[in-house]
Amino acid sequence: MDRILEPEVMDTWEESIAYDAMDFTEVNTAFANDAIALAPTQPILVLDAGTGPGRIPTIMAQLRPQWQFIGVDLAASMLQIAQQQVEQVNLQEQIRFELVDVKNLPYEDGQFDLVVSNSLVHHLAEPLPFFQEIKRILKPHGGILIRDLFRPANIETLNALVDSITKDCDARQKKLFGDSLQAALTIDEVRNLIEQAGLKNIDVYQNSDRHWTAKRSWGAST
Repeated sequence: MDRILEPEVMDTWEESIAYDAMDFTEVNTAFANDAIALAPTQPILVLDAGTGPGRIPTIMAQLRPQWQFIGVDLAASMLQIAQQQVEQVNLQEQIRFELVDVKNLPYEDGQFDLVVSNSLVHHLAEPLPFFQEIKRILKPHGGILIRDLFRPANIETLNALVDSITKDCDARQKKLFGDSLQAALTIDEVRNLIEQAGLKNIDVYQNSDRHWTAKRSWGAST
């Protein structure tokens, strides 16, 4: 099935509210737990690329209060939601959000100990610059956890996934999920991009009926 792109930035207030209203608690918590397992408990700096409403750094920060987080996104409305919910749980000293393009990060080479990103790559028409930026801004021993949807082989599989996953969602939320599946990459496409970016020792695998994961533990070389 061919890839059909969706808008890179989800930046209407209605879209952001609809997205944040979807219950990703289980998925986000699993991601956060997987991410903290990749790095030491000592103080580190973490980048969350495509942070959206900021749910993942919020969970991680509560599990690792000694870590510092920067969450970046190009959607101002998403970052507004993120800032509000971080302030509600008094984590604004540990997490900050910035309006930043992940394909052109304004950070120094080797600045971060860990880069995490959930459900971002399918939004990018050209994902290679993002992977190249990850390599640049990570410390030589930095950890990586990237997770996203993968594109189903055909429209029948896509529709079946939408029906099974979004039973309790409204029409707008169902469409958002279906569009995201069709905009996603295949796992082979992800592997090729990681190789082109020059990232080393990355384990890329399917971890659910709809998700791929790319990960590297802190301490591995780039």
